Amino acid sequence: MSDQIDVHVEHRDAPPPPERKHPNTCPSCGSHYRDDELEAALWVCGQCGHHFPMGARARIDWYADEGTFVEEAADVRSEDPLEFFDLRPYAERLAEAELNTGLGEAAVIGQAAIDGHPVQLAVMDFTFMGGSMGSAVGEKFSRACDSAIERGVPLVSVTSSGGARMQEGILSLMQLPKTVCAVEDLHDAHVPMLTVMAHPTTAGVLASFASLGDVTIAEPGALIAFTGPRVVQQTTREKLPDDFGLAEQNLRFGHIDAIVPRADQRAHLVRLLRLFA
Repeated sequence: MSDQIDVHVEHRDAPPPPERKHPNTCPSCGSHYRDDELEAALWVCGQCGHHFPMGARARIDWYADEGTFVEEAADVRSEDPLEFFDLRPYAERLAEAELNTGLGEAAVIGQAAIDGHPVQLAVMDFTFMGGSMGSAVGEKFSRACDSAIERGVPLVSVTSSGGARMQEGILSLMQLPKTVCAVEDLHDAHVPMLTVMAHPTTAGVLASFASLGDVTIAEPGALIAFTGPRVVQQTTREKLPDDFGLAEQNLRFGHIDAIVPRADQRAHLVRLLRLFA
């Protein structure tokens, strides 16, 4: 007599797997684009206005005057102090992310000028491990704040992150108070911080430096919440508004100062820099 247990599962009523779409297919209207078309349109759908993710270097090229950006702390990399291993080693994930994105970490910082106004830039990139904030990202942001104070120029921060990086455990969570203290140093030195929230700005990044700008703008439709609506709805068992956690709801509640489409952001930042100057 066999001791085997029948673990056969009937899949007759299971939903079909989701259709895999090309990354250049608009999730809102289904329009298709070539890479060069999206790049020319600043990664914004020309049909419905959906904002695709924009890489850190592409955004820096868009904001900064040509030839003015000088990267700082490019050699700062995350380590693997916990020797973390889930399905794959953390060190392997870091190497893969660097190979796929061409970035050393999920943030790029450096000096630049926007319409002749000297600034310090700190731009996050969601394509590098979901823009997660580990010790290297916290260190780079803190160095950006120090550089802005030393030079006496505004800090322009662009956030796009899924939150703290779990592979670094408590070392990642300690970046929250570290970056908050760095922004407090900015305020003590009377150096302004302008924040642009891109999709998504969530969890530990939202709960730390992303929410502390002197002026905070967001891109249309960006998710700006500690966690997504699906998790909140499962936890509270309540029906949520259709725009829960989106930039539009945050604007209504006064959590951000304006929603600015990507094509208008550079001009908007220039006006703010003139005011602070």
